[in-house]
Amino acid sequence: MTTSPLHVAVLGAGIFGVSTAVHLLREGARVTLVTETQPSSGASGRSLSWLNSARKRSLPYHQLRIAGIDRYRTLSAHLPNAPWLRFDGALTWDADDASNEIADVYAHERGLGYDSRLLTPAEVTRITPGVNLDAITPQGAIFNPGEGWVDLPSLIAHLLAEFTLLGGKLITEAGKTSILTTGGRAQGLRLAEGQVIEADRVVLATGPAVPAMAAELGITIGDDTPISLLIKTRPLFSNLKAVLNTPRIAVRPTPDGALVLDSGWSEQEIVIHGEGRYEAKESTIQGLLDEASKVLEGQPRLHFERFGMGPKPIPGDGEPVVGALASLPGAYTAFSHSGATLGLIIGELLAYEIVTGTEHSLLSPFRPGRFSA
Repeated sequence: MTTSPLHVAVLGAGIFGVSTAVHLLREGARVTLVTETQPSSGASGRSLSWLNSARKRSLPYHQLRIAGIDRYRTLSAHLPNAPWLRFDGALTWDADDASNEIADVYAHERGLGYDSRLLTPAEVTRITPGVNLDAITPQGAIFNPGEGWVDLPSLIAHLLAEFTLLGGKLITEAGKTSILTTGGRAQGLRLAEGQVIEADRVVLATGPAVPAMAAELGITIGDDTPISLLIKTRPLFSNLKAVLNTPRIAVRPTPDGALVLDSGWSEQEIVIHGEGRYEAKESTIQGLLDEASKVLEGQPRLHFERFGMGPKPIPGDGEPVVGALASLPGAYTAFSHSGATLGLIIGELLAYEIVTGTEHSLLSPFRPGRFSA
């Protein structure tokens, strides 16, 4: 007698939800993907999406990120002309003060075998174009040639095409959806209008909403989520190819010739009105444009096109939260700051765990239960 395929309901159509759904289908499961509004309408739609494992973090986290970048390399080999996935490197420098850690970070990266080059300002011009050399501090800049960027909405659209081809069911505009539990076990999802989707397993992949939704189930997940602001410029002529991570601004190109910008200081200037309403001051937006102009060759005048604003998922200890919710059998989650870098690998490994029932060693340090413990 044959058994019917495992049915998994995935809640959330950002990069983690869509990636997990596609990998589940590849593993032979049946999948229903549910999203409150539309795919990539949340944090995945307003991400800098820098593919990297730069600077310092725990070794297990670094190893997971390296695996994440590897999966993008494979995708890039199959889609060499995709304008939304590029590996043109990244350049980073620190402020010219006591906080500058460039030499130490360089030594750390080299010690890990991470491809890292410490450049003087004069050397940057022959390595990567489009940068204002006068903006680079005297301590120099690190160029990581193996890094890149992805446009997550484009990637999600690409994955959803495969999702449909493999027979997945997508439900959009579902409204506020909750995990359905019976007898202390996850049994499916309940949509806003009361429709129930029964499932053998449930994946909670709602980005910054994960900790609050877990709390409703009596599960603690540490949360350090800020409100972020990402702005996009109008298309311009720029030779910039690398991602820039500088003291006052982060910059990356886009598929249509524009730039996207974010920073830490701009997050502190967002006006929070409550009930999910946020306001970006005109001075903040102009400040981001001005800071970006300073680091670009020729210091071009940048023009604002649009912005995205909202919660940026960051776990309480900064590291990913992935795997089974031990106190709620049948339920799994994926919650991390590095959604772009980990987008493909988390979906792959989580789907493997769900279908096989076997924990993957790469995810062992990142279990949700560490917060309850």
